[in-house]
Amino acid sequence: MGDKTHTHPGAAGRAPAADHPTSVRNVVLVGHSGSGKTTLVEALALTAGAVNRAGRVEDGGTVSDYDDIEHRQQRSVQLSLVPVEWDGIKVNLLDTPGYADFVGELRAGLRAADAALFVVSAADGVDGSTRMVWEECAAVGMPRALVITHLEAARADFEETTRVCAEAFGADDPDAVLPLYLPLHGAQGPDGHAPVTGLIGLLTQRLFDYASGERTESEPGPEQLPLIEEARNRLIEGIIAESEDETLMDRYLGGERIDVKTLIGDLERAVARGSFFPVLAAAPAADGARQGLGTVELLELITGGFPTPPERVAPTVTTPEGRERALKTCDPDGPLVAEVVKTASDPYVGRVSLVRVFSGTLRPDETVHVSGHGLTDRGHEDHDVDERIGALSTPFGKQQRPVTHCVAGDLACVAKLNRAETGDTLSAKDDPLLMEAWRMPDPLLPVAIQAHSKADEDKLSQGLARLVAEDPTMRLEQNQHTHQVVLWCLGEAHADVALERLRSRYGVQVDTVPHRVSLRETFAERSAGRGRHVKQSGGHGQFAICEIEVEPLPGGSGIEFVDKVVGGAVPRQFIPSVEKGVRAQAARGVVAGYPLVDVRVTLLDGKAHSVDSSDAAFQTAGALALREAAAGARIHLLEPVAEVSVLVGDDFVGAVMSDLSGRRGRVLGTEQMAGGGRGGGRTVVRAEVPEIEIGRYAVDLRSLSHGTARFDRVYARHEPMPAQVAERLRAEEREAS
Repeated sequence: MGDKTHTHPGAAGRAPAADHPTSVRNVVLVGHSGSGKTTLVEALALTAGAVNRAGRVEDGGTVSDYDDIEHRQQRSVQLSLVPVEWDGIKVNLLDTPGYADFVGELRAGLRAADAALFVVSAADGVDGSTRMVWEECAAVGMPRALVITHLEAARADFEETTRVCAEAFGADDPDAVLPLYLPLHGAQGPDGHAPVTGLIGLLTQRLFDYASGERTESEPGPEQLPLIEEARNRLIEGIIAESEDETLMDRYLGGERIDVKTLIGDLERAVARGSFFPVLAAAPAADGARQGLGTVELLELITGGFPTPPERVAPTVTTPEGRERALKTCDPDGPLVAEVVKTASDPYVGRVSLVRVFSGTLRPDETVHVSGHGLTDRGHEDHDVDERIGALSTPFGKQQRPVTHCVAGDLACVAKLNRAETGDTLSAKDDPLLMEAWRMPDPLLPVAIQAHSKADEDKLSQGLARLVAEDPTMRLEQNQHTHQVVLWCLGEAHADVALERLRSRYGVQVDTVPHRVSLRETFAERSAGRGRHVKQSGGHGQFAICEIEVEPLPGGSGIEFVDKVVGGAVPRQFIPSVEKGVRAQAARGVVAGYPLVDVRVTLLDGKAHSVDSSDAAFQTAGALALREAAAGARIHLLEPVAEVSVLVGDDFVGAVMSDLSGRRGRVLGTEQMAGGGRGGGRTVVRAEVPEIEIGRYAVDLRSLSHGTARFDRVYARHEPMPAQVAERLRAEEREAS
């Protein structure tokens, strides 16, 4: 690496294509918002020759139209694909949003890629969310490299940023995170800042100067060699330590000069195995320049040091019935297995699906089987259907360039898959298969919505269905207890984008309303009630009297109805009518309008009339009796309680526990997690917290922990709400009405 000259990169104006898995590299760019990922992708595309006829680089490609939302949000909110060509290799650059609300797009990029490029700003360093993604990649052995950007910033320091990266990502071996190049600084300006104008290759000991706008190569001066000697020796020792040749270290320590090609070969193997993580530097091209600093070196690493698709272990494949199916890795002639990693809508061609092919070859116009994972709990349709593949294309700027096929290991966009959703598997219709599901975070921020007008109400259902089909991190809930439509999102920005897409893409305007939790009512003590429904208004009258006793039951008991009538005071045929009336009133509530639960209602006595008694009359009497019993008893308002598990860095454990206590939570305990490494330990805090107190916890926890914590929640039970909280809630409801 660093010893090649490229005079003929990818042909300008032509979408790159691949005919074999070994000629593909799939790379996902990861980093916090503002680290420079999108700018870097554009710089790589420019260097690789992805320019239009006017000589300007095309806008980054995506599977849908470029979103006006991104311009309004001033940040990326979706996964985008930019394919470029370098040395005959197709490089699929997957640019991901850096903001935590759009981690679903990041996970899609990780699923589609075979290696990750972590983009770190020299001005901002490494944040907690980037560390968490690094740990995810480490858990699955994904090869990684780092590129340091924003070297032009006044406070930028390449050496210090590299040291921070080694501490954050090196775990117990900081020598696994080392630079391949050192920056070459130009003349110091009036502000004392010396801009980076080139790079010195530590292995090749060559100087690559970008000051002219074109990359030129030369020998370093004698004054520069001593500056790189220590860094070069450390790099060589780090590479050799990861080498499979056990004798290589002895030869090196014995004073033998190791051939540069041998070192580069060992470096490439160590990177592909995910055991060594080189650090590079990059900066966009200056105005009028064709090559950005470090872009050639980065493309060389990607094409030479990152693994080919056949080198990566594919996810597990089963039949739809769950029987595991062994497949040859990334075989273009094997059974078709492809996965929808992103679904979007294009205003001109409709639904567009970004697909990664893991086996076989995908071709237009063929009929495939679509297998889903049945995410019905998130509002997604459960399906197992056949669909016809529409046109295949690859993004080239804002355009989609048609392609004739997509081989195993490659990515392509498929038009008009009407049923397939993100995460679904495409396979041969006569040999249906299903890929192992990829882990997506649970959406934990509820946003209750209602249609803005009658016209919007007619379109709301279809618009929401299409929205959740695109985004598996979103859950749609039709709450039967509160009668609210709730979109569960990952955060406020995620919710904003979802509602904006409803409006701009699907023409549905909605209003947000306060989210209500599913409260209940119950009797706190035994009570009795008499229901008397006697009316005479010409013709048949209405006559029914019943006497009941109500007593509380343990949580989760529901409504129990007991008949203890003796002597036929209430005729047998009307006892079910009393029960029906009691249950109907319980469903409506007896004090605040919330369902009544966990009581035993015993029918003790009553009266009937031979002519005027009826089913309807005794239903009414049963309801009246329950209301009278409630009027003479203490009624508890029951609130749902969730069991919450918070995974948080040790530095924030105290703050999290204090915050949970302030939310009326009961901390159940803590558990230290293994593998904290140099980034600090992690602790799981478990607590029980009323759900009414954690509606915005997804947002508040992110702020409290600086984006480094995550949590899960599961319903535990309903329990009595403190009287003062219940009174405050009723007061708020009266004020709202």
